[in-house]
Amino acid sequence: MNTIFIIIVAFLMLLAIFDLVVGVSNDAVNFLNSAIGAKVAKFRTIVLIAAIGVFAGAAMSNGMMDVARHGIMTPEYFSFFDVMCVFLAVMVTDVVLLDVFNTLGMPTSTTVSMVFELLGGAFAIALLKIIHGTTMADGTLLSLGDLLNTEKAISVIMGIFLSVAIAFVLGSVVQWIARMVFTFTYRVNGKSTSINNNTGGLTSSSLKIGIFGGIAVTSIIWFLLINGLKGSNFMTPEVKEIINAYTWYIIGGCMLVFSVIMTIASAFKLPVLKFVVLLGTFALAMAFAGNDLVNFIGVPLTGLEAYQDYAANGSGTPDGYMMTSLMESAHTPSIFLVAAGVVMVLSLVYSKKAQNVVKTSVDLSRQDEGDEMFGSSAVARTIVRTSSRMAGGIVKYVPASVGKWIDSRFNSDTMILPEGAAFDQIRAAVNLVLAGLLVALGTSMKLPLSTTYVTFMVAMGTSLADRAWTRESAVFRITGVLSVIGGWFITAGAAFIACYLVTNALHFGSYIAMLCAIALAIFLLIRSNKKFKESVTEEDTLFKQMMRTREKSQVWQLLCEHIRKGNASRLEFVIENYRSATDSFINEEYRTLKRGSGLIDDERKELKRQRRREIIVMRRLDPLTIIQRNTWYFLGINSCQQMLYCMKRINDPLREHIGNNFSPIPVAYHAHFIDTRDRVIGLFISTLSMLQSGDFTDAEKLRDDCMLVQEQISKDRKDMLDTLQDDNQNINTLLLTVHILQESQELLSSLRHMIRGMNKFAGEDD
Repeated sequence: MNTIFIIIVAFLMLLAIFDLVVGVSNDAVNFLNSAIGAKVAKFRTIVLIAAIGVFAGAAMSNGMMDVARHGIMTPEYFSFFDVMCVFLAVMVTDVVLLDVFNTLGMPTSTTVSMVFELLGGAFAIALLKIIHGTTMADGTLLSLGDLLNTEKAISVIMGIFLSVAIAFVLGSVVQWIARMVFTFTYRVNGKSTSINNNTGGLTSSSLKIGIFGGIAVTSIIWFLLINGLKGSNFMTPEVKEIINAYTWYIIGGCMLVFSVIMTIASAFKLPVLKFVVLLGTFALAMAFAGNDLVNFIGVPLTGLEAYQDYAANGSGTPDGYMMTSLMESAHTPSIFLVAAGVVMVLSLVYSKKAQNVVKTSVDLSRQDEGDEMFGSSAVARTIVRTSSRMAGGIVKYVPASVGKWIDSRFNSDTMILPEGAAFDQIRAAVNLVLAGLLVALGTSMKLPLSTTYVTFMVAMGTSLADRAWTRESAVFRITGVLSVIGGWFITAGAAFIACYLVTNALHFGSYIAMLCAIALAIFLLIRSNKKFKESVTEEDTLFKQMMRTREKSQVWQLLCEHIRKGNASRLEFVIENYRSATDSFINEEYRTLKRGSGLIDDERKELKRQRRREIIVMRRLDPLTIIQRNTWYFLGINSCQQMLYCMKRINDPLREHIGNNFSPIPVAYHAHFIDTRDRVIGLFISTLSMLQSGDFTDAEKLRDDCMLVQEQISKDRKDMLDTLQDDNQNINTLLLTVHILQESQELLSSLRHMIRGMNKFAGEDD
């Protein structure tokens, strides 16, 4: 029996490593997105600074594991077997949930997931104990309040609502004020961010940057003292008492000293804002390591301590030995924290998922246009329309001169951003400073604010204040924000329910269920990682290359390749969907048609995304070249769109026909129908081969072949319509068959247009 528990504890420790990798992929966005978005340094440099912060936070943290030990449940009423069921369920659920969110590129909170998983698992065991009438030592029946610490869960929920609202509002207000002071054109390292080199005088510019830098550095240092070092051995009661007694003297003195230093540094053309952003990155990384790191290793280490206690004192009765020892606070050995820091740093450097989650946050807050990761939703459209009407009403009461002056402060047309940057260093500094201050404030008020929630919502608020959400992008970005926020709240519910179910399965299934859970967790992790690798398409890679490349001739070559591969992907989809739809008509397969409807909608969204990407890239090319080829590009891409509309017009009537259990196509028509279908597919395959090779030599011949098949289909339609006079024919089935033939003609017509457009766009003929 002890062997089983040794396996479980070993697996918990192994799963802790996976949890660290998955968790840091999710939480990397907290301290990396501002520095990466503003391009203040190379990615490698930013990660190095974050790594130093991680190690500093880990080394000075005492690693209290109270939440895992007795923050949610009361372990003195739980047996060793009970807590092992809960801990194993928590780790299995936690890794799978976080991995799913990271694969989708959705930031979520490791604190919330762990707390609600512990709550769900402990709730499952508590219900069983109440049902079985478990009592205290004095014979009193145990209640839910005795077994669970519900106050912790309620405080976390309140923290979520407060952090989301306050962070967004304050982010908007503070960034608006900062932009009114600095505008988008100011002096950085002695150079102007304006195309026209307009920055004002050296003294005024240095003074503004100096005061801003002084406030920012003071805020960051205060954040380090309050939050980053709150659990370290350095923060003794005496030191805390001194800080509390002289708070305003410390803040005022630091602000004065650092403002003077930063003003002088700015006057000597030193990178003040870059220093502020990197210092903020260090501070957030340090706080993350000192506080949130225990979220990943708290449960496994508590499980290890529980096993050590049971092995020493349990007398071989896991169901009867109560975990009273877990009521005491524990100190995590430094070796575990340092090892966890090493794993986290390696994950930051090598995990593509970490970069994907950072990309989500940066994309939603970037200043310029780019690839929109999200579509639109009804709620987002309503919010945009309502906000536009409200803004229009407010503008009426603002004097024209005041409105014009405010607009001039937010004019970003003359701003120069570093290559690849999503926003400027002022916004990056505000993001980091404000996030740090809010977390420090929440900590001092004993509110469990999540660094994930605060940093993300501050970034959204500052981007809104900077007018980065234009009318063309607002609906997409609001949809993205709503999706992310919804994902956070879904995390809490999913974590609770999933862990509740898994804990029950482990409790009733005993050791066999535990071994199955271990196997299931390993399988899901491997499958999820494999799916993520497959989701990184070649088109994504090409788009990133095009946006990074500066040589216009190389961008043009990459664009042509992107268009060919994108259109080829659409043709592959049409071939597969057209074949499956017509086969389903013959074989009466409703499920295939139902699935096809969803696939067509997804493909139409992907086509819109492809078109947006390619138009964005075209803006980076020589206008004369693009003007000459624009017509042919849109002819090709619109032809792809028409093909997908044709597929929808084929699939939906077939789905309705088969769903109503109407008569199938007569057997007498099968051979000719399939022959026509195969000829259409053959032309699509030939076009696909031409796109993949890039050789358009036979383009005109292929267009002529399409015309011949169109004429044959037209003749077949006429012959079939003539048979309508035959009373033996089913009218619904016959008309549907004629409809499919007509849409097949439209498919070939769109194919001919696409071939012509691609041929002309590539410049293969004049």
